[in-house]
Amino acid sequence: MTRSAAKQRTRLSPEKRRELILDHAAEIVARDGVATLSMESIGREAGISKSLIYNYFSNLTEMLKVLLDRELRRLRRSQAEAAENADTLEGLVRAVTHAYLKYIDERGLIIERLQAEPSVSDMHDPTEYSRDTAVDYVTEIAERVLDLPPELARAATDISFGIPAAAGAYLLRRRLPLDEVEQLTTTMILGSLTSLKTDYMVRRTQLRRRKAD
Repeated sequence: MTRSAAKQRTRLSPEKRRELILDHAAEIVARDGVATLSMESIGREAGISKSLIYNYFSNLTEMLKVLLDRELRRLRRSQAEAAENADTLEGLVRAVTHAYLKYIDERGLIIERLQAEPSVSDMHDPTEYSRDTAVDYVTEIAERVLDLPPELARAATDISFGIPAAAGAYLLRRRLPLDEVEQLTTTMILGSLTSLKTDYMVRRTQLRRRKAD
């Protein structure tokens, strides 16, 4: 490292340096997965010593937990902002799906890979940007718009959240462009919810007829 580069590095505030360390850890996770990650590899990626990283994080697991929190907050915040202007269920699904796939396109499968690590997910404290909070939000709208009972609306919403995750993994294979994957994902989610509503209405009508007889 040159003297000018070292001088520039020392000017970083603790908060900025901490974020840069997390950025480099995120790049490694997105590129190579969690298994190859270590304080040494992060140090090499960031061009700093391992001992300096320990000034900010006591161990690797703590760092990954902080990284997962940060990435979840970024994703949920972008989805919440996208959903603010949606006035229909279709608009909501499209907005949230777009925000998610845009995040995956730019950031990769960081969240999914971190959540797959028990040592990280076990330490993770739910926040206002958690998956459950997002499911609750969409469930309320699905329940009202589709006229579904609460338990059925939540189950359908919770299960449908798996579709964008699969779409994100497919997107990263670069077999289809982002806009086509987004359209396909939205169609699948809306189609499943519409079909569920139709099926529920048919079963409800049949039940009422049986009771009338």
